[in-house]
Amino acid sequence: MASVTLRYFCYGCLVTSATWSVLLFLYFSLGEEPGRGRTPIQHRSQPITKLPLNRKAALRPMLANEGVELSPEMGMIFNEADQEVRDSGYHRHAFNVLISTRLGNHRELPDTRDSQCQDKVYSLALPSASVVICFFNEAFSALLRTVHSVLDRTPAYLLHEIILVDDHSELEELKDNLDLYIKKELQGKVKLVRNRKREGLIRGRMIGASHAAGEVLVFLDSHCEVNQAWLQPLLAPIQKDQRTVVCPVIDIISADTLSYSPSPIVRGGFNWGLHFKWDPVPPAELNRAEGAIGPIRSPTMAGGLFAMNRKYFNELGQYDAGMDIWGGENLEISFRIWMCGGQLLIIPCSRVGHIFRKRRPYGSPGGQDTMAHNSLRLAHVWMDEYKVHALTLTVPRDPDATSLPVCLWTNQEQYLSLRPELHERAYGDVSERVALRKRLQCHTFRWYLDTVYPEMQTVANGNKQPPLFINKGLRRPKVLQRGRLRNLATGRCLMAQGRASQKGGVVVLRPCDPRDPEQEWAYDEESQLVLAGLLCLDVSEVRTFDPPRLMKCHGSGGSQQWSQGKSNRLYQVSVGQCLSVAQPSGPKGYVSMAICDASQAQQWQLEV
Repeated sequence: MASVTLRYFCYGCLVTSATWSVLLFLYFSLGEEPGRGRTPIQHRSQPITKLPLNRKAALRPMLANEGVELSPEMGMIFNEADQEVRDSGYHRHAFNVLISTRLGNHRELPDTRDSQCQDKVYSLALPSASVVICFFNEAFSALLRTVHSVLDRTPAYLLHEIILVDDHSELEELKDNLDLYIKKELQGKVKLVRNRKREGLIRGRMIGASHAAGEVLVFLDSHCEVNQAWLQPLLAPIQKDQRTVVCPVIDIISADTLSYSPSPIVRGGFNWGLHFKWDPVPPAELNRAEGAIGPIRSPTMAGGLFAMNRKYFNELGQYDAGMDIWGGENLEISFRIWMCGGQLLIIPCSRVGHIFRKRRPYGSPGGQDTMAHNSLRLAHVWMDEYKVHALTLTVPRDPDATSLPVCLWTNQEQYLSLRPELHERAYGDVSERVALRKRLQCHTFRWYLDTVYPEMQTVANGNKQPPLFINKGLRRPKVLQRGRLRNLATGRCLMAQGRASQKGGVVVLRPCDPRDPEQEWAYDEESQLVLAGLLCLDVSEVRTFDPPRLMKCHGSGGSQQWSQGKSNRLYQVSVGQCLSVAQPSGPKGYVSMAICDASQAQQWQLEV
């Protein structure tokens, strides 16, 4: 009896050992670490707490940030070379390339999702994704950080490939350097397709999609950073219904500081000039079963970031290949999705950051107005009678009759009534797109307005929507410190040359006087320096050689965002320079912005 018991005990040990061996093998081979296999069987959304260990330092830029918080001094200019990188970066790319380069290819981001999103569990049988990123003359650092953010935060088993489409870029850094980096660093997950001529975003994405093999297409702009567990929430609704097209919430990456901040939950709309706009989410959408983390029906998409089933993308007609470069394609595909039997959703549990550039840094070939050309094609194919200058709708004779239609065009100001100069403009052959609409048996545009976007007609008839954002100016920022701003080289204090209330007045150094209220500065939570509670210290973002001036506080950072840096330097975040005494030994006390150094002329203390 004892030998039988011992034999079964040994069998139990063997089975237990084998079980643990299998479990450990699965854990290490299917782990979550990006680029190292697959995710665990019970995948649950988790924040990334460490960066990949397999980076090669030789080909990547300096990793300047160690955590989620990004130091405002990241953009500080220390020499002429820094100044050139910053200035040329704004000129070429319309954002701070100096900071982008210093950030490197990887950084941690704040998890901006609702906390409930972290508890959602997704199926392991989600479809695979091909991420398509089309770029033209993109900053090398921003492009690589976009790619690495996808690799770092996407389970390997869901990421079929990343397809980069170079739309005939002109910058040298995007040629051999990019080829070499992809070959050596990106582990075979990234394909590079180069267009032989400039095709534009619209046809460029179609080219990228034609090379894709994943079940789902995910389109991203080339200056994005995806956040924690961003892909699973997009794939789940598509798996449930392949006619569902989904967009993440687009978080804000500052063009000046590259700081990452959350966006409010809003949805897409448009106006009768056919320009995209953000709308507040109707209460009915927020009151659904899933509440704040549930999908939100959106009449339109912004267009830069979305996902859809690859076969459905082709069945629905891809993009209109007759459209040029950029503009209007987002509304065209939005109308087509809804009117032809699909649905467009914003997914609050998916967050992707996007650099909102100061301007569009490049034009269209020949300077053509591609937005107008594309919008005309859109209007003539999809908007039915709403495209015309005047509608022949019956005006009720009885002013009290509410059951009869009214002349909507005078209130709604349809597209061509706003742009009369476009009546005779050529927009190409749209017969194929009209045939596509007929083949797909799409609804009318009136159906779209009544069913999908009734708020459009409410606004058009004179009713105002609630404000999308609350004016921050209603609340004064909290003051963090008060005192006189004393320069250590001269021992004198900064004040207005004239009156502290004079808008546009310059500031100078004068002997410190503790009894003078016009020498008192307040540094607040919005990084503003406010003199005597009246005006903010401001610099020109364009004419950086102009002296700092006192201007009305706007609370938007940028030209009024200051940081007390190391060695007591007073650093201006937007221009990347430090406040300095022009002539420390001179009597006039003029100050200016200058390349940052360690001299006492740039050292300041806020003293009580």
